[in-house]
Amino acid sequence: WGYTAKENPCRGVRKNRETPRDYYADDTVWAAVYVKAPEEVKDAMDISYLTGQRPADVLKMMATDIRDGALEVRQNKTKKRLRILLDYANGTRSELGKVIDRISARPRKVRSLFLVATPAGSSLNRWTLRIRFDAARAAAANEADENETPEMKALAARIRAFQFRDIRPKAASETTLEHARKLLGHTEGQITETVYRRVGEVVNPTK
Repeated sequence: WGYTAKENPCRGVRKNRETPRDYYADDTVWAAVYVKAPEEVKDAMDISYLTGQRPADVLKMMATDIRDGALEVRQNKTKKRLRILLDYANGTRSELGKVIDRISARPRKVRSLFLVATPAGSSLNRWTLRIRFDAARAAAANEADENETPEMKALAARIRAFQFRDIRPKAASETTLEHARKLLGHTEGQITETVYRRVGEVVNPTK
């Protein structure tokens, strides 16, 4: 900027088109990894799926963020504020509420304010979460590989492709577009549709 008064030399140059990640973690893959995960990783997976939030936002959630029957979230990336309800309008507990109740009732050696914490009370950072998630994924894939059928080999490959960041798109893909847009904190539905929705629309056949 400021080195020349001539036309911008970048004008007219096409940017490289980025292809959004298209991996979808189906329930079979989810269950295989979940059963091998330690409880703190299970907590992180559940909260990530039920809130639709980014990993960094999940890891910073604290018990003090629960106010007036809702989990209050302020997203790191966009500064968007959300209040995710823990009870439905009819008074029944939501699955998110049940997960938080499960965490709150669990005895820990040291009481932690972080919702995602080890049994010793230590909070997880992105590296410890990644290491423990990767270990659970590897154990699940290796178990699937032990069964040498083509179906299980294919499952092992899908498991190895599963990343923790795929949980947010899974959440967006398994509800309505409008609900997903609000839950993920998007102003417009286009980004939700093109980047985060990874399953096709359910339609009836012609006849």
